[in-house]
Amino acid sequence: MSPRPPNILLIIADDFGVHQLGCTTLGGAGFFQTPHLDRLAAEGVRFARAYATAPVCSPSRASLYTGLHPARLHLTDFIPGSLVTNPPLLTPAWQRGLPVSAITLGDALKARGYATAHFGKWHLAADYNYQPGRPMDPESQGFDEVLVTRKPAPDADPEADPHHIHALTRRTIEFVTRERTQPFFCVLAHNAVHRPEFAPAALVARHAARPGADAEVNRPVLAAMIEDLDRATGHLLDALRTADRDRDTLVIFTADHGAFGASEHRKPLRGAKADLYEGGLRVPLLLRWPGQIAGGAVRDQVVSGTDLFPTLLAAAAAPVGATNDGCNLWPLIRDAEHCLPREELCWHYPHYHHLGLAPAAAIRIGDFKLIEWFESALGAPRATGPACELFDLASDPGETRDLSAAQPAHRDALLHRLREWRRAVGAQEMPLNADYDPAAATCVAPPVGDRQPLEVL
Repeated sequence: MSPRPPNILLIIADDFGVHQLGCTTLGGAGFFQTPHLDRLAAEGVRFARAYATAPVCSPSRASLYTGLHPARLHLTDFIPGSLVTNPPLLTPAWQRGLPVSAITLGDALKARGYATAHFGKWHLAADYNYQPGRPMDPESQGFDEVLVTRKPAPDADPEADPHHIHALTRRTIEFVTRERTQPFFCVLAHNAVHRPEFAPAALVARHAARPGADAEVNRPVLAAMIEDLDRATGHLLDALRTADRDRDTLVIFTADHGAFGASEHRKPLRGAKADLYEGGLRVPLLLRWPGQIAGGAVRDQVVSGTDLFPTLLAAAAAPVGATNDGCNLWPLIRDAEHCLPREELCWHYPHYHHLGLAPAAAIRIGDFKLIEWFESALGAPRATGPACELFDLASDPGETRDLSAAQPAHRDALLHRLREWRRAVGAQEMPLNADYDPAAATCVAPPVGDRQPLEVL
């Protein structure tokens, strides 16, 4: 590490799948263009197999900030969660908000002497009614300067920066270029590219005219939103250079989970936000620190959102704490042959989601990934489909061939490991609903309550 703790700038996109990064090498990718993010990757390291810890936003963000798995925190769904009536399985009494007792990156780096800021989406309090200093809002989690924004209303003006991309970037530039003697830690948490999807008409029209545009996956409006976010990121990187903060700032770009869309559509990965196939979990992860990270590096090892916590604290020479589910990535950044001290990645989603498939858990060990579908595994009434699916991601990255029947010993071994992991972290399980009535079962989105007018900026 550098003798002086670096500035740290963490940029988080919303609903941004790994295939939407221009420099990805996934087969079938290429419609989305991100030249400034590609430059960030070329000047640093790109983790080609980075995973979110959950397929929805609140739990994955909690992991990014604490290094703890959502199952350990019991914060396993987006807040407040879908409205579910009389489901086949009952949802456990999960944690709706990040406890103030949880040590966040903001807490740890503030204690190390950093100036801290959080601008943009938070979504880790019990509701959307942000109040400065309120427990579970950012000030209670170690962040001194705060601006909380939310996604726009459906009738917002597409020409007026509705997702606050440029307003948030301007606020971030002001903070990171300010004269100060202490290092800074700044989180820029974009609302983009979450729905509602809109962007300036000229950008949308240009992408609609490109080969490959379609209404389902390569949506022109989504490509325009990504271009807008990418261009703003370029402005931010240029501002760091102009202020001579480039070489002493560690910049990270990632996302909270995979892209929004229908699960059956290949993007080119199977799955989408709210399910545990690869498309719902794989995210971009880029780190750049000139002079400390060699440019153009790619790491193919499997890494997790929990890994950012120990990695960033190691860069700042700050203590990590006794309980942590992540791995420090610096040895792997330095040496492509380094093996992380972890054999498995696991996911636990004991929820019904209005966009998702069904409650499930998953485990990846080596190239093999198993998904356990709770309804079938627990024998819920009218459950359809297999209790488990098993995929060899090396030969079948699109998860098209279920090997669970052909390789029962391997299936059962991974299922045993997955259930042992759940017990070890205290994951909350779903019981059968003794009063289940399929005629009365519903799952819908929560009421609209997460809008914010532009004038707050």
